[in-house]
Amino acid sequence: MTTRTVPAAGTAQSLRRLYFARFAFAVVWAGLLFTTASSLGPVSVALLVLYPLFDVAAAVVDARSSGAGQPVLALYVNVAISLLAGAGLAFAVSSGIPDVLRVWGSWAVVAGAVQLAVGVARRALGGQWPMILSGGISVLAGTSFILQATKDGASLTTLAGYATLGGVFFLVSALRLGRANKAAG
Repeated sequence: MTTRTVPAAGTAQSLRRLYFARFAFAVVWAGLLFTTASSLGPVSVALLVLYPLFDVAAAVVDARSSGAGQPVLALYVNVAISLLAGAGLAFAVSSGIPDVLRVWGSWAVVAGAVQLAVGVARRALGGQWPMILSGGISVLAGTSFILQATKDGASLTTLAGYATLGGVFFLVSALRLGRANKAAG
């Protein structure tokens, strides 16, 4: 059995491309959700389930492009929890916005903790402080979504803001990875 080793520069470049794609997806997704967030219609439901499934695909791409010694196990944990979130959201939409916020919030807490751990493990690559901050903020935001679900007037618009902020963190990290890569080269 052989283990494929990817040089740090190759991993950084792969992450950079992935982070740009995640930024673009998050911004487009947030815009679409924001326009449909007043109710759980077919478009908003599809968007809600799509987001964690996109996260699954991104984590798989990330894990496959990571070299030996990278936090691949944590990425596969993220795949599992994002698949569970997608399934949970598919069921929660039939119960209403508060249940959607509970599922999304729970996912955000766990996925944020995983993102924080992966960012810490990848500090040597450079450009990971935005990912570390994003993971921590995701834990806090997830908690706020769970709390928001207990109040009257719970809304999906906060999820659009959450995705936009997450996208911005991916953009900043991609830009920082580019700088770190140039400085190392």
